Amino acid sequence: MKILLKLLLITLACCALPSQAWWLVSANSASSSAGGSATDIKAHNDLLKKRFSKQHQQLIPIVAVADIFFSCNQARQTDKANYSLHFLINQMDKNTLAEKLGNCLGEDTMQSEVALNFGLFGCFHEQLSHLPKAENEQKMKLVKQAVSSLSHEERKKSFTQCVTEQSIHYLK
Repeated sequence: MKILLKLLLITLACCALPSQAWWLVSANSASSSAGGSATDIKAHNDLLKKRFSKQHQQLIPIVAVADIFFSCNQARQTDKANYSLHFLINQMDKNTLAEKLGNCLGEDTMQSEVALNFGLFGCFHEQLSHLPKAENEQKMKLVKQAVSSLSHEERKKSFTQCVTEQSIHYLK
């Protein structure tokens, strides 16, 4: 079962990384086409890394909360609206999002097994959203099977990796 999850994670990483790779290639080619020296190019790349690293670190907790709320709301339907993850991450006020998550989780905490599972399902929902419906449903079944066989630490690590990759997509 662990092999299945690893294969699924590798597949998802390959789907997520091309967009990141494209950005890095375009940033590097724009720098080198400007005709700058190697020092200028290195300084420009360092500036880009620093700038986007800060944005990325700020975005990660929002993406994590959005994933947990998204999946929790689908399961428990505490909010009548059917929000997209894109809306939750990019448009909803983060305090409102946190309040909605608290209402949805009820007595479960953010560190609970339930919240962690909701987060994983929400994150994988986003990662698989580009697939046709039948294939998406099939892969989500595999995700649920894999998640149920993982330890708390393995699920936590998977959620962290998934959210990190997912938040790269939402960088502005």
